[in-house]
Amino acid sequence: MADPYYITTAISYPNGPPHIGHAYEAIAADVVARFQRLRGRDVRFQTGTDEHGLKMFQKARELGVEPAALAEEMSSYFIRMCDALNVSYDNFQRTSDPRHHVASQALWQAMAANGDLYLDRYEGWYSVRDEAYYDDSELSEGEGGERLSPQGTPVEWTVEESWFFRLSRYQEPLLELYRNNPGFLRPESRRNEMTAFVEAGLRDLSVSRTSFDWGVQVPGWPEHVMYVWIDALTNYLTGLGYPEKTPEMARYWPVDVHLIGKDIVRFHAVYWPAFLMSAGIALPRQVFGHGFLLNRGQKESKSLGNVTDPLALAERFGVDTLRYFLMREVVFGQDGSYSPEAIVARANAELANSFGNLVQRVLSFIAKQCGGVLSPSPAPLDGDLELAHKVRTACATELPDAFERLAFSVGMDAWMQAVFACNQYVDEQAPWALRKTDPERMERVLTTLCGCIRDLAIAIAPVVPVASSRILDMLDVPVDQRTYADLERDLARFRVVDPAPVFPRLDLDQS
Repeated sequence: MADPYYITTAISYPNGPPHIGHAYEAIAADVVARFQRLRGRDVRFQTGTDEHGLKMFQKARELGVEPAALAEEMSSYFIRMCDALNVSYDNFQRTSDPRHHVASQALWQAMAANGDLYLDRYEGWYSVRDEAYYDDSELSEGEGGERLSPQGTPVEWTVEESWFFRLSRYQEPLLELYRNNPGFLRPESRRNEMTAFVEAGLRDLSVSRTSFDWGVQVPGWPEHVMYVWIDALTNYLTGLGYPEKTPEMARYWPVDVHLIGKDIVRFHAVYWPAFLMSAGIALPRQVFGHGFLLNRGQKESKSLGNVTDPLALAERFGVDTLRYFLMREVVFGQDGSYSPEAIVARANAELANSFGNLVQRVLSFIAKQCGGVLSPSPAPLDGDLELAHKVRTACATELPDAFERLAFSVGMDAWMQAVFACNQYVDEQAPWALRKTDPERMERVLTTLCGCIRDLAIAIAPVVPVASSRILDMLDVPVDQRTYADLERDLARFRVVDPAPVFPRLDLDQS
């Protein structure tokens, strides 16, 4: 049986429509999921929406609707975004799902059984926007004298009865986790940040609210709802059937990677492992905190009027093109920037002019000059073997090794160098001239190129799944022979079927 692999995104807070940051994370997780499937892993990929908490309660009241109705409407936009961007999730987990309430309450009871929950009174600073509590030492002063969280969001002084989690008990276990398992939290800058935060001392965490009722009820205390982050983080277990001992729970937990934004690393790398330690549940193998995606170097905000609808970008430039740009342009883990000009420049230079042009001119030539079929050709020459080796190394070793590390731009750079080598080989071998002087040599050159194009299309399939499938269809590659293992298989015969442009050039003014 194939090795299991479980990947999750952070679940999105649906108090507004999806933005480009949501799309970026969903696409990155999808690339990983598709990549691991093509490596033969048994993948489970989960995303979803985080529908409880004070923000949703206040937004619903502002709109004059029930929170449940708002959650139903808004979650549908996130499902539509994932589907439109070819995000191949296996489970879309909504926290308003009744089974999620059961899972969250079971986790609560497990922590209570370990003596880690107690009732007290909370007085302190709370950010509604972050759904987070902050110590006074973490706050800064805004231009108008208001107190701001480390994320720049307003905080308010909150006083209410609350259940507390003994987070202070887990300071040393967390530091030991970071020391003994440095791969648990990546990239290294995030691990250093969380190590410093925990070393500074952990205070017990308020984990229930009584000022509103839109959330998961605390077992035995119906006037309390759980702090939204206990509820939200439990979704990763809910999707596997927890607390039942399901086959999915046994097979896929612990999760291989939680893919999240850097702004919520504390919740995933401090609170979440502490909750799991308390409940006696195995810890995630890795938490990866990626950077922000900036609009022309600026963080998007409604006040700046630069919030981008990812579906509008996909419609304008194409889904595969958007996916390619986001994975290629940004060093994953760092902040990156995008603009329509950058998307067009990257897409034209690499997809249209390089890979697309390679595919089009080779396959069209075979269709027109060889009747679409390449006959068995003479043995390859050194130059043929050298190109095939370079492409095979990029596709079967360099790109996969980089993708395993979530270093997408590094792997795609190796892939792009192989594309450039193929184009140089076409120019040097000039099959259009060989057709008149040495037809057999022409067929050998074209066979070599078809093998390389096949390898390139399979390797990049996690990023541009639709385009890759079209190219492999044109090469008549069987559907069951399109995995990374098949890169070791040399096809003796190629047949070209209905070649057509895959990556048209984009025009910024007309797109």
